[in-house]
Amino acid sequence: MTTRTLLLALLASFVSLTLQAAPAVVEAVQYPAWLERGGRTVPLTPGTELQANDQLRTGTNARVQLKMGEGSTVKLGEKAKFQIERVEEKGIFRATLNVLTGAFRFTTDALKKSVQRDVSIKAKNVTAGVRGTDLWGKATDDRDLVCLLEGKITVGAEGHPTVTMDSPLDFYQKPRDGDPQVAKIDAATVQKWSEETEVSRDGAVARAGGRWMVTASVFKDRDPAVGLARRLRDEGYPAEMGVDKRGYFVQVPGLAGEAEARSLMGNIRTIEGVLTPLVSHSPDR
Repeated sequence: MTTRTLLLALLASFVSLTLQAAPAVVEAVQYPAWLERGGRTVPLTPGTELQANDQLRTGTNARVQLKMGEGSTVKLGEKAKFQIERVEEKGIFRATLNVLTGAFRFTTDALKKSVQRDVSIKAKNVTAGVRGTDLWGKATDDRDLVCLLEGKITVGAEGHPTVTMDSPLDFYQKPRDGDPQVAKIDAATVQKWSEETEVSRDGAVARAGGRWMVTASVFKDRDPAVGLARRLRDEGYPAEMGVDKRGYFVQVPGLAGEAEARSLMGNIRTIEGVLTPLVSHSPDR
């Protein structure tokens, strides 16, 4: 075996182990959002490495953006529940993703379309088989639907035959108590749907490396600071507590910019214990 061949084999092995260790990584969070793992619920934060059986939840006007192990992007809209049921990489990237409720978008990286993948995305009672494509879908109380934006997918519902869709703007919907239907949708409607899963320009968005923060309150005593930090975390905001010359402070770090921090400040104003919140910026390292 040549040195080049050995290095390539070692690199392939490392990539495989990385994919198995981190099925997906959180790239951006528009708060509030939560991660449920092993019976515990904590606020979801950028940079979190997700595992099989993790469940994500988003609150009102929230969004989440994930990067899957093989390079695809998953976006979730508000009031969504999402679970990574299974992920494995043995020459082919295989995954089962379950959208229990809410809107989602799955987009294959244009530079990695050659990667072999076998991904199943469930939208409650509808399942889409993905090899490499761009699709949008939503699970609601009334119906489940999947809309093809680019590529080719197979879609089906339990008790009904599977259909193949390979024409952009085709969509498959299954009314809660009715038979599946395949139809064509107009571009304007697709654009409106897509906005449901896009991070808002004026939203309370955090990203890995974000240096803006919101100080919710400063207290002379420790106990009220502990209580506020707990309430904020319960509400889906990753609050941290610290102490300095001012006293015991509670803050939410990691915001992507000043506008995003001010948006979060508006979100938390009504939470008990939040007193005159302030926006600040951590200097570059």
